[in-house]
Amino acid sequence: MPKIALFLLLALLTAQCNTRQPIEDGTYVGTFTVRYNNGTQSGAVSLNLANGRYTCSANTNRIPAGGFGSFSVQGNELVFVDSGAYTADFDWNLILDGPYRYTFNGNRLVLEADKNGVGNYRYELEKQ
Repeated sequence: MPKIALFLLLALLTAQCNTRQPIEDGTYVGTFTVRYNNGTQSGAVSLNLANGRYTCSANTNRIPAGGFGSFSVQGNELVFVDSGAYTADFDWNLILDGPYRYTFNGNRLVLEADKNGVGNYRYELEKQ
């Protein structure tokens, strides 16, 4: 019997460690950073999440380029589906679109993706 109790305790602890806190609707503000092989650029960003939809602010230098559309949680990723139309004169990876690994602790939301061998795109945000 002690082995069964130990197994159940370990199973319970493992399940708790793998539980992710649900992403909360709201406005998140912080910093967007892109790291290319030849340098790093950062800019202020605001992200609004509500009812499976998102709006991400854009800066005039497109760091980041923003975006809007729908999103869903799939495992350890937030997947954004952008609905915008854009010109072809910049890195489209700067648009919040596609899958991003995420961590969320109830206040701090971090999104990160390595895209197309071009760079690392990271959003470090705090809930307002």
